[in-house]
Amino acid sequence: MPRTAETASFKFNHTMLRIKDPKPSLHFYTEILGMTLVEKKEYDSFTLYFLCFDHGDNVTAETRFGREGILELTHNHGTESDPDFKGYASGNSEPGRGFGHIALTVDDVDKACERFESLGVKFQKRPTDGKMRRIAFILDPDGYWVEILKGYFPS
Repeated sequence: MPRTAETASFKFNHTMLRIKDPKPSLHFYTEILGMTLVEKKEYDSFTLYFLCFDHGDNVTAETRFGREGILELTHNHGTESDPDFKGYASGNSEPGRGFGHIALTVDDVDKACERFESLGVKFQKRPTDGKMRRIAFILDPDGYWVEILKGYFPS
């Protein structure tokens, strides 16, 4: 269905995930997945971290609202040191399923999974498990699922 004039400028800008502790989460998304921290916004009771993949488009705090594919991590201060904090619902467990996962495309699922394995990343599903072969699900530090699948990369 073609886009209407009223929706022609709409873009899917970002997804927000709540995180318990920014230190392991930022390590996971920047060092393991290769995203770039574009902006950090601190408030009295929470901090926002905006990340994306660098495609050479020089995304900055000022330009991130024009870019698609941003991940916002929200840290509510104090959760990282609260021994009674149970974390956030990932959407994939009871009670009540909702949010499922974010997904990343890679050029080689097996090589990416070998790298994740060597870095100690936890797997929910390996490419050889289950009925849906050739895709994997890894877990971020808060238990959110990240789907890893082969992308289309024109030559």
